[in-house]
Amino acid sequence: MKSSGTKPFKQYLPILEWLPSYKKQYLKNDIIAGLTVGIMLIPQGMAYAMLAGLDPIHGLYASTLPLLLYAIFASSRQLAVGPVAIVSLLTAAGIASLNPQSTAEFLLYAVTLAMLVGIIQLGMGLLKLGFISNFLSHPVISGFTSAAAIIIGLSQFRHLLGVNMPGSDQIQVIFYHLYLNIGDIHGATFFLGILGILIIKGSKKIHPTLPGSLLAVVVGILIITFSDLQNNGVRILGSVPDGLPDLMLPSFDTSVWLVLLPIALTISLVGFAESFAVAKTVQSKHKDYKLNSNQELIGLGMANLGASILKGFPVTGGFSRTAVNDQAGAKTGLASIISALLIILTLLFLTPLFSNLPTAILASVIIVAVIGLVNIKTPVELWKRDRSDFWLLMATFIVTLTGGIETGIIAGFALSIILVVYKASKPHMARLGRIPGTHIFRNIERFPELEEREDLLMIRMDGPFYYANVEYVKEKIDKWLEEKGEPLNKIVFDCQTITSIDSTAAHALLDWITDWHKIGFVVYICGAKGPVRDSLERWKIIDKVGHDYCFLSNEFVMAKLEGDIDENEKKKTDGYTFQSNL
Repeated sequence: MKSSGTKPFKQYLPILEWLPSYKKQYLKNDIIAGLTVGIMLIPQGMAYAMLAGLDPIHGLYASTLPLLLYAIFASSRQLAVGPVAIVSLLTAAGIASLNPQSTAEFLLYAVTLAMLVGIIQLGMGLLKLGFISNFLSHPVISGFTSAAAIIIGLSQFRHLLGVNMPGSDQIQVIFYHLYLNIGDIHGATFFLGILGILIIKGSKKIHPTLPGSLLAVVVGILIITFSDLQNNGVRILGSVPDGLPDLMLPSFDTSVWLVLLPIALTISLVGFAESFAVAKTVQSKHKDYKLNSNQELIGLGMANLGASILKGFPVTGGFSRTAVNDQAGAKTGLASIISALLIILTLLFLTPLFSNLPTAILASVIIVAVIGLVNIKTPVELWKRDRSDFWLLMATFIVTLTGGIETGIIAGFALSIILVVYKASKPHMARLGRIPGTHIFRNIERFPELEEREDLLMIRMDGPFYYANVEYVKEKIDKWLEEKGEPLNKIVFDCQTITSIDSTAAHALLDWITDWHKIGFVVYICGAKGPVRDSLERWKIIDKVGHDYCFLSNEFVMAKLEGDIDENEKKKTDGYTFQSNL
């Protein structure tokens, strides 16, 4: 009784699964992983807030309550949630369309966007709609991510070079303004940015878990503190608020919601797709728990709702931090809780230390983080193995680069659906012949030595038979009928690989059979599975063909035509095709 009563709570609160059975030997690993990720998150959170168009402190705000809520509600025990580059750029792009007139208004829109993302993801999780992310195919995600990473990196050049140029998520606009400002590069700022990149990259070569971003931040602060670069034009963060933020309500203006809704949907889908992909990769190494896509949506939704009330912005799972979390030995969600506690301590006691941090260092943190997101391997592999997916990837990549982040993901999503519909509308079809000396039938286009009777056309269609592919199937059959010519008077419809038949297809098939009967053709149906047989009976197609012309397999059809089946065998096999339990 006790277990059945707690089951619903465990289903929606995965922390009740791992916390009561927590093992003492996990504690050391969780503490080390939590502190390591927390140290990474301090500079990254601040950098991504700047990328989102907010003051860097909001990156720390978005790294507190969201992490705690995710640890409570999500099924992954290693995914490190928080601000990430792509979602930050999407946030900036979406809010820009509202033309905020002040930093306070910009923050209000960011908080509102986080709330909308939270509501959408939570709703999708509760309604068990995790499968929707499958419509963002791997080529689309790869093309979008690579293009977004390039845009993100280039967008930071204004901070890296110390030049004044407007923000944009279109590559041609960024290059144009870089060209206009190429003569205004600030040498000291550029030096600090390059130094930051070298420190971060170099630390990884020394040891993968070495916090290179934090080292770059410390070096940058020390240089500014003990030099006069600030007075010579190097931009720094300046005063950084300390303490925890006040609670903040989002905007409830419906006009604001309508403008932000498309980008909120985009962030919800992209954030979940990327997050779930990395969570799945990490979980494959840990067999002590199961990953649940709908519960992940609930966890991410709650995390974003938490970000919305603490002056944060949309968050999701991060690639690099999750990898470090796993490498550092994280066993449970306690690691995320420890990371959040470290950020809270930083907010309470350490924020004044960041006032001398150069913005060029934060730019270097972002640039290094997104370099790894540019994927060269996938398009090369697709070019060799699947050209249609290659062009899908390239189309998403080019549209994202030139049209912007939001346009790119919408185009990629639309292209994915179009490709699914296109492939569904052209199912694989085969004209069958018999392997000489056997009762095995195969596609004559692949095996030219097959035997095929002149008076018979045997057809096999693979997949669902429904409204989207009816015309294609008819065109293919008509072509084969024309090729066979005058001796033809028998058609065998092999249904063994048809998975379902809808009303449109059933009506069409009934019409075809009627037309074929009128010109003297005999029609046979064979190999139909239970659900397909049910449809054939429901739509009176079996009655139209005749029960004596429906068989268990194409082998029985040929035996019937060639007189190789005796009456006893016929009695044994008659009607088997139509029993629902077969």
